[in-house]
Amino acid sequence: GLTTEQICGGDDKAKLFPRPDFVPSIVKMKLSEDGTFATTEWITLKDSSGKTITGLSNPLKAAKTEAGYDVTGKQLPFDPSGLDTEGLVRLKDGSFWVGEEYGPSLVHIAADGKIIERLVPAGVDADLAGAGYKVTGALPAIIAKRQLNRGIEGIAMSPDEKFLYAIVQNPLANPDAKAFKDAVATRILKLDLATQQVVGEFVYALDPFNTFKNDPKSDKESDVRISELSAVGTDQLIVLERIAKTTKLYAISLDGATNILGTAWDDKATSPSLEQVMTADLAGKGINPVSKKLWLDSADHKELPEKVEGVAILENGDLIAINDDDFGIDGAHTIIVRLSLPAPAF
Repeated sequence: GLTTEQICGGDDKAKLFPRPDFVPSIVKMKLSEDGTFATTEWITLKDSSGKTITGLSNPLKAAKTEAGYDVTGKQLPFDPSGLDTEGLVRLKDGSFWVGEEYGPSLVHIAADGKIIERLVPAGVDADLAGAGYKVTGALPAIIAKRQLNRGIEGIAMSPDEKFLYAIVQNPLANPDAKAFKDAVATRILKLDLATQQVVGEFVYALDPFNTFKNDPKSDKESDVRISELSAVGTDQLIVLERIAKTTKLYAISLDGATNILGTAWDDKATSPSLEQVMTADLAGKGINPVSKKLWLDSADHKELPEKVEGVAILENGDLIAINDDDFGIDGAHTIIVRLSLPAPAF
């Protein structure tokens, strides 16, 4: 068989689309007592005119982008409306916010699947002028320096629906990919939902790669990434930090953390960049990262599947965890697990 790189014209940064006709969708599932689950609602995402969108790459100049290919090796067109959807929250009014990797962006979606608005880093909005929905450059411009495929994967909403939180999956490639490979500091954004303005930006320091027990072959810090965010209170969040086979859940608080929004750390000219500062040196730079308390380590829970990427916390404190089966291409199945943890996160 051919490798992805061979199919994609020798481009090792390209993205292979086995199903270019895939439509990003929001699916409602019902979990039954017998351990099975069924889909009860399927909401396809649509532009302002009601046309379904694609998952194809965006035509970006302000940020790096990925050429797309189908399985025959044909290069696919860029799509300014395309979304690489990840994290999801639902509001009481039935609308949704979705975290997205290409922009990276935060996308507000109506209950029927129509995209209301997409918030992208300042400067990226000009590249998406051809999108079939409203695009606003409301996020800090520096966020456009995300590494390819390492955009916004985790989002959460405060219980009172006043604030939306988003975390970049990995530290930025700032100033370059070399910095990304060793970086430990990733960024959390706090958005005021009433104004849709970013009001906070905080530093989250990733764990060392060699502390993930089920991933002994990991050999670089960029293997560590954030795949999920949940809010249990205002500025009180659960962060899912993982490599391939180990998932850690941390209870974090933004209280006491340094708000770096609009500071030199948001300036691309700052040297060393935030991403070039190691954990032990953050305090010396005047940065208090968010506090972290380990709540769960999947290495201690053999009942959990590999590659847990999604979590939800129920009202009684139980935890729902779901894995990423990567479309089942390698034979994985979707598994949902419900856990009762011995102690509350906060």
